[in-house]
Amino acid sequence: MKLRALTIVVATGLTLTACGETTGTRTVSGGLIGAGGGAAIGAIAGNAGLGAVIGAGVGLAGGYLYDQQKKGNIDF
Repeated sequence: MKLRALTIVVATGLTLTACGETTGTRTVSGGLIGAGGGAAIGAIAGNAGLGAVIGAGVGLAGGYLYDQQKKGNIDF
């Protein structure tokens, strides 16, 4: 169950990242959205705090990477 919840948190964080126009806003909004989604999924799985931390980390990374890709600095 924990692996399934972690997979959902990661997928949600990557899906909901990168709202904004600048690197900072995309990174922060990705982190906030990821934390919210992670907390919700973590609460279902039994540990909202851990879900929020994992979601925030995935969201921050996703928001930053999305921003860098949009600017042409990296290719996927």
